[in-house]
Amino acid sequence: MDGTVLIADDDRSIRTVLTQALTRAGCKVHATGSLGQLQRWVEEGRGDLVVTDVMMPDGNGLDVMPAIARVRPNLPVIVISAQNTIVTAIRATEADAFDYLPKPFDLPDLMARIRAGLSRRPSRVEQGADAALPGPDPAMPLVGHAPAMQALFRTVARVVNADLPVMVTGEPGSGRSTVARALHDYSEHQGGPLVVITPADPVEGLAAAFARAAGGTLLVEGPAAMEPAAQARLVGLIEAAENGPDVSRLPRLVATAGPDPMADVASGRLRQDLHYRLAGVTLTVPPLRARVDDIPPLARHLLARAAGLGLPKRDLSDAAAAVLRGWPFPGNVRELDNTVRRLALVASGPEITEAETRAALAENPPDTGGRHAAPPRIVPPETSAPAAGQQPERLGRSIEMHLQRYFDLHGGELPPPGLYDRILREVERPLIEIALDATGGNQLRCAELLGINRNTLRKKVNDLNIEVTRRRRLM
Repeated sequence: MDGTVLIADDDRSIRTVLTQALTRAGCKVHATGSLGQLQRWVEEGRGDLVVTDVMMPDGNGLDVMPAIARVRPNLPVIVISAQNTIVTAIRATEADAFDYLPKPFDLPDLMARIRAGLSRRPSRVEQGADAALPGPDPAMPLVGHAPAMQALFRTVARVVNADLPVMVTGEPGSGRSTVARALHDYSEHQGGPLVVITPADPVEGLAAAFARAAGGTLLVEGPAAMEPAAQARLVGLIEAAENGPDVSRLPRLVATAGPDPMADVASGRLRQDLHYRLAGVTLTVPPLRARVDDIPPLARHLLARAAGLGLPKRDLSDAAAAVLRGWPFPGNVRELDNTVRRLALVASGPEITEAETRAALAENPPDTGGRHAAPPRIVPPETSAPAAGQQPERLGRSIEMHLQRYFDLHGGELPPPGLYDRILREVERPLIEIALDATGGNQLRCAELLGINRNTLRKKVNDLNIEVTRRRRLM
């Protein structure tokens, strides 16, 4: 690597580690804990690339990016932040950052991005000093460092102003509607109306709702649950608007759907032509059980939001956070939010205890389809490894619970055909990802661990679009 890198971070350890790594790679480095110093270096013409934190003692790193772009329009800026929210990702994209990386990050990953920035140094659109960037919304529960959430944040940031309809898929309570509303609130359509239509709305009112959404966003909640006549009417309205004289007033189309909208199409619950008109881009919100490490920070975020709504202000003890982290939360973020609100009301002191958390969760045990199954064992993460003989029983019980939950969600009907292959796909990706993490990204060791051929593993990694990195974490 060749070039001069400017680093701005208030954490001395991060500055030290990055300086040493970049120096060994052949770069010159200037590091500071002040945004003011960073701006002076930029104005003096120093540096070929900037790595900056967001929250600094003397300001917000995102707020100075328009000034940097005005002085040095071709200077790549990589944003790193411990604020792992969708708002940070969107603001970094709108501020024309070359890249965005959440903390804690993989050092080799950041080094690769720095190398790409130094080699490409793409042109950037100059932004005015008064460019309006949306501020963080404390009421938005889209927080997460898990790879699945960060991938979602990046995709949202890329498509927020794209001229494409978006379908947000996921399980109930996972945050689909929140993501859908973010696509309106942080887009160029935010000045227009946000009109929501649901399966409960009468067919006769769809035309009026479509007209009210002109210039804004039309959010279609659960199109597969709409009556056939309503789906047909919606297709007709979209076609008429696309071919009409005032196409510029066509509302942005955003829809929410279940985890497998193509199964809805295959079963006939969702018209194929409506699906294609609503799913220009598909975003998938992961269930909470797929990002358990996000549960404690998300719970604290929801506690702060509850306090802003008038509930008692509470802190979450580490032991209580460990209990929450071990709960399956079949109701996803909505269930966690309800649990947190209940804890804010019933806690006896300023800090929520482990006992209070266990008691609150015991009031609403996970749905097991009416069977008398024992609730999942909740243990802190550092002691969560089971004895050798316990693993199959616990894994089998957990899989049984989630499969039964999946069947229960369809009421008295059977799930769509093709269930066997869908379940295998759902299990295969996380199994390979966890095995790769456990073997440090060594594909040969991972293949031996899984008991499959190395070429088979490579094909599955490519087919499933799994990113392979060595897990070297930097605080």
